[in-house]
Amino acid sequence: MGARRAGLVAVTVTVLVLVTGCTPTSSNLPATGIPSSSATGDATIVRGLEAPWSLAMLPDGGALVSQRDDGRILEISAVDHALREVGTVPGVVAQSEAGLNGIAVWKGDGGTWLYAYHASADDNRVVRMPLLGPSGSYRLGDAQIVLRGIRKASFHNGGRLAFGPDGMLYVTTGDAGQSSDAQDTSSLNGKILRITPEGAPAPGNAFGNAVYSYGHRNVQGIAWTGDGVMWADEFGQDTWDELNVIVPGGDYGWPVVEGIAHDDRYRDPLLQWHTDEASPSGLTAVGDVLYLACLRGERLWRVKTDGDSVVGEPVALLQGNGRLRDAALAEDGTLWVLTNNTDGRGSPREGDDRVLRFAVT
Repeated sequence: MGARRAGLVAVTVTVLVLVTGCTPTSSNLPATGIPSSSATGDATIVRGLEAPWSLAMLPDGGALVSQRDDGRILEISAVDHALREVGTVPGVVAQSEAGLNGIAVWKGDGGTWLYAYHASADDNRVVRMPLLGPSGSYRLGDAQIVLRGIRKASFHNGGRLAFGPDGMLYVTTGDAGQSSDAQDTSSLNGKILRITPEGAPAPGNAFGNAVYSYGHRNVQGIAWTGDGVMWADEFGQDTWDELNVIVPGGDYGWPVVEGIAHDDRYRDPLLQWHTDEASPSGLTAVGDVLYLACLRGERLWRVKTDGDSVVGEPVALLQGNGRLRDAALAEDGTLWVLTNNTDGRGSPREGDDRVLRFAVT
């Protein structure tokens, strides 16, 4: 798989499954804390998300969830894990993979803001809305457009948002089915973008615009390990999915190459998987360990890193839960993983879709 071999640090996993839904209910989490369980877990809290796409963890220990097809933002309470609606992102136009995608929370400009990447009637865009009210009763203020003009399509829309250690907003975009745009540094598609919280190109970008890296087909997850190294996972076409180290101005080769090509013109991924083993989506880091949530692969890949290198072989976790859409580190140090089986591609079971919560030591 292209990994550099070395010792792998052990991880102890105890799993709690939050089967989430739109009717607030009381948590059945035992008072003693997170229960020990198998990888599939059996601790139901609430039920019934519909095509969920992104988790944004909150400082109070709760989380926000985006739903792709109906544009709704839901809050999972930090107190009892009850689920309630925060609001609907205006102007979401859903079609296949397009709709309401990534979300991120940022505190600044005199308040707390929810950023959202979504398809509109004309394009993919990033908007932000004030997150108003106290924990447990958040609501959305009026939307402001942060970035517009990202071409949309039924597939390859990118859509992940994350604030980096530098305070800038990073935005992943797909090639929207026009692969040549990935190599065009004046295009917003097939890129990782880096902008200020207000939407201007971030200072220091290599091309004087919003483009941070290029040559991407469809980046779905971005994260920074504790040493500040930036990582991204990417959907391949027919052969290889990728895990890359992202550097300013880097060219990652699409559509000329896919996977490890040993071509000095492009940056090779550090890991690659056949598409049935991955189809990676959300990505998060816990110290120097990365967790990749996989859709078609229906597993959580655990990858140990050292600087900009991979240590040992990746380890598959959480198999048996269906398609995994996102992973995020909560304020209490637990890892939350979002499943996505109700979007027409998975095989939903009663109670899907869910959030899995487990402790990492």
